[in-house]
Amino acid sequence: MSPTSAAIPPSILDALQAADPSWHDCLHAGLQAMMQAEPAYLPQLAQSHFLPTRGRLFAAFSLPLSEVRYVLVGEGPYPREESATGVCFMDGAVEALWSEKGLSKPVNRATSLRNFMKMLMVADGMLRPEDTSGVAVEAVSARARAAGSGFIQTLTEMQANLLKRGFLLLNASLVYRPDVAPLKDAKAWQPLLQAVFEALAERGGKLPTLVLWGKIAEQLKSVPATNAFPKAVSEHPYNLSFIRHEQMQALFGPMHLLKA
Repeated sequence: MSPTSAAIPPSILDALQAADPSWHDCLHAGLQAMMQAEPAYLPQLAQSHFLPTRGRLFAAFSLPLSEVRYVLVGEGPYPREESATGVCFMDGAVEALWSEKGLSKPVNRATSLRNFMKMLMVADGMLRPEDTSGVAVEAVSARARAAGSGFIQTLTEMQANLLKRGFLLLNASLVYRPDVAPLKDAKAWQPLLQAVFEALAERGGKLPTLVLWGKIAEQLKSVPATNAFPKAVSEHPYNLSFIRHEQMQALFGPMHLLKA
């Protein structure tokens, strides 16, 4: 083992076990590149409290490298331990999607998820773009909760639908720390993301589409390995304008993610 490899903290290396084996060499190379770029970063990170916990640092890489057709990039983990799962946009505090009043309370609290679901309903023709009010969503919810509706009922099912369609659900920064600016952490992880995109480019076949949400994710356009990748870029879903984003509707509409 090289000196650089030995310097990667054991707790960081142990977290690789959450990734599919097809990613292990790529992620290890990315960690080595991080050590070369900023030798103190990973040792300091290993000694600090960060999210996600429970060894889920590389949980986003559960999808085999060969199956990736899209890379959805968010900004970083949720700033709450119960919510940060290591998977972009999948809030661990949310399970049920629907309620008698429309979307469930946990979904309504998770602003980005609420707006994403409303965008999906517009893209699927369930809501009119000019009316995504609570009353309008109530009508969709009634259909969704009816026996035999064919709708998904939980966020776990939505994540399964995204994985089935080949989404690598990645964050620009793999960690959240309350005392560190998200942009600083995101910059430190760029060498690893460079290795990820190089691996995707070198595997052969069609390049996956990068779906970039928000300003931190959009900075990945400057990572050299992403130059040739097709890209779909929008504001972050916590903005209400995301619901009416036509490129996102065109991308996600044919996937019918709200259907089982």
